[in-house]
Amino acid sequence: MNETSTNNQANTPFIILISVIATIGGFLFGFDSGVINGTVDGLRSAFNINTAGFEVSSMLLGCAVGAFFAGTLADKYGRKAILIVAAVFFIVSAWGSGIATGSIEFVIYRVLGGLAVGAASVMCPAYISEVALARYRGKLSSVQQVAIITGLTAAFVSNYFLAKFAGSSLAVFWLGYETWRWMFWMELIPAVIFFVALLFIPESPRFLMASGQVDKAKTVLVKLYGAVEGTAKVSEIEASLAADHHKPRLADLIDKTTNRVRSIVWVGIGLAVLQQFVGINVVFYYGSVLWQAAGFSESDSLLINVVSGVVSIGACFITFLVVDKIGRKPLLWIGSLGMTVTLSLVAIAFYGAPLDEQGKLMLSTEMGTLALVAANLYVIFFNVSWGPVMWIMLGEMFPNQIRGSSLAVAGLAQWGANFLITFTFPYLLASSLGLPGAYGIYAFFSAFSIFFVLKLVKETKGKELEQMEG
Repeated sequence: MNETSTNNQANTPFIILISVIATIGGFLFGFDSGVINGTVDGLRSAFNINTAGFEVSSMLLGCAVGAFFAGTLADKYGRKAILIVAAVFFIVSAWGSGIATGSIEFVIYRVLGGLAVGAASVMCPAYISEVALARYRGKLSSVQQVAIITGLTAAFVSNYFLAKFAGSSLAVFWLGYETWRWMFWMELIPAVIFFVALLFIPESPRFLMASGQVDKAKTVLVKLYGAVEGTAKVSEIEASLAADHHKPRLADLIDKTTNRVRSIVWVGIGLAVLQQFVGINVVFYYGSVLWQAAGFSESDSLLINVVSGVVSIGACFITFLVVDKIGRKPLLWIGSLGMTVTLSLVAIAFYGAPLDEQGKLMLSTEMGTLALVAANLYVIFFNVSWGPVMWIMLGEMFPNQIRGSSLAVAGLAQWGANFLITFTFPYLLASSLGLPGAYGIYAFFSAFSIFFVLKLVKETKGKELEQMEG
């Protein structure tokens, strides 16, 4: 990492390298979110509980708190410092979740992991946006979603093979511990790598400028962009900050002219909430439970999760190729339209299906095929659009002065919505609405998101962060 910039051009390899290191946080975000998918039966058995609904969704409370405080504390201590703290929390949570002997102890460790996931969810895209050049910022930021889905898929693959080799998630495996515990411990490997790698990346130059460390900021900017552009960027960033040079704070979210929350903040909150209200994390958190409810075996359900993850990664690469060409806004509304159609088809496939003696849906071959195909097309549409683009937008759409605070509020809203959707799904599943009703609700919000994007979202493609308004 000692490679230096030339005088007149950006040090692109170095920018890519430190962005990739930041995206390991996204990988852990995905792994920590997805690993729970294969452990639900183990949690029910070990802790003598019925649904494990709160155990599954408890992490999301930590995520909401972590996202909020990461955004605000990052304005005080820096993006890098918060990511390092998150890495430590990932390590402790992975170990503790696997060793837990009771429900309360497990929830504590999962909430701790949630703090890490919440922090990584807002700080990783923010860091990437603040070090990358506008012409390829979208590409690098979209890698965050690739990392998230890769982490989810890695968790699904790990869960699948551990359960396959051991016989089931409940079977005793290595060193006398149940397989579901080892599913959590697999996360220790990437978590330690993330912690070590973070020690070698520079602090965000935008944070250094906002905190008054101009000389350090200039050093980083020159290393990133070259002497000419790096030096010029110092003045541009300074001009984008508050006229009285006060440090960023939550109060900056209030427009002094109207004494109301800035409209750009509400748009960010809307993007964050709608990304969850389309129901994507029901597929990721409860995929195994969902497909078993539809009549598939545990092994087949875990394998379907793996296939969905692989499909998601492929979809994210489409975004990587086109996001800096066609823009963020077109991808969002096209994705919304596709999700509306596919979610509706899934609801139709489940509607009216009879139940067996265990209460599982008995889908016909035609309806089972329709559900599988439509669900995977839905995952594709999400991961071409709202999956990566929402995080890209949140990382770049806010002016420098309010980026940390806006991310804090939007992150809190995003994870709060995530908790609401995840927590309510088991109850929807057990209610008269069932799977058809749940997917019908998610289809409604997908349809609403079309109009939200067309009416309120502004394009950010090709704009420098210093040009963002609001």
